[in-house]
Amino acid sequence: MSNSNLSAQTELLESLQNFVGDNLSLLLQPNEAWQPTDYLPDLGRADWPDRIRDLQRETAVLSDPVLVVLVADMVTEESLPNYAVSLNLLSRDYNGTAATPWAKWARGWTAEENRHGDLLNAYLRLSGRVDMRAIEITVHHLISQGFDPRTHPDLYGGLVYTSFQERATKISHANVGKLAASEGNDTLAQICRRIAGDEARHEAFYTRVMGQVMDLDPNGGMITFGSLLRRVIAMPGRLMTDGKDPDLFEHFAIVAQRLGVYTTTDYAEIVEHLVSTWDIAKRSVTGKAAAMQDFLCKHAERCRSLADRAAETIAKQPAVPFAWIHGRTA
Repeated sequence: MSNSNLSAQTELLESLQNFVGDNLSLLLQPNEAWQPTDYLPDLGRADWPDRIRDLQRETAVLSDPVLVVLVADMVTEESLPNYAVSLNLLSRDYNGTAATPWAKWARGWTAEENRHGDLLNAYLRLSGRVDMRAIEITVHHLISQGFDPRTHPDLYGGLVYTSFQERATKISHANVGKLAASEGNDTLAQICRRIAGDEARHEAFYTRVMGQVMDLDPNGGMITFGSLLRRVIAMPGRLMTDGKDPDLFEHFAIVAQRLGVYTTTDYAEIVEHLVSTWDIAKRSVTGKAAAMQDFLCKHAERCRSLADRAAETIAKQPAVPFAWIHGRTA
């Protein structure tokens, strides 16, 4: 990206400060927001041992594949420091306390997301069903490895990526919740629904802001959107490892697809949703943007056509051991 294009993007995003401010209502007020302790045994109560035993009875019904996807979701959420660094490219909160709407959003988003990993971590720890040290090693590796959404230096790319990824994360958490409910764990189902609800609000913010970009700079927005999808959206946990399995993310992804937690069809539906939401087909664009417009309008169907083949490939993959669940296979 040329310096002039980057400067134009920076200027446009700066001009959206008021719009961002109008959408800060999508963040919850800390005193009114749910907190992890709302869903966990209160260790200050005299009956705390009974409450932990209740939690462990609930988690005893969860199958190993569901535990694997729940752990992977938690590991991904716990890598929040890396995502916050990336988001700062948009907010440019260099002193950490800027009063601009962009900076307020970035800090508020980080605070809300922080609860997700905290809650899932504590829940899994108390369950007694998983190897927490193996999980902690995985989190340590993933944060240390860093995170590259493959958008830099394109600032619009950060908005496209977060719009896509927040929706994907919402879908993943919601589907894990459905699986938990089907296996008889209503508490975990409620937890997953609550986290998915947060992701839905965050998705709404990024999608709205990118919609403004599309209105003000349709050519630039179209090129960024198309370019990002041509490279395929990079999953935030793709570099995860427990120090032993270098293909841990791929192995988890196979389990997730088998369970229907996140599939090729979901990917296609997200593409279709964003193309529709941002009125891609109706935009008046020229040159490279017009070529990207054509690509984007056909991309969801192209992805969907791969779903059956992907499902067949997944079905042939053998179960593998996961250190997270004490070496059991899933």
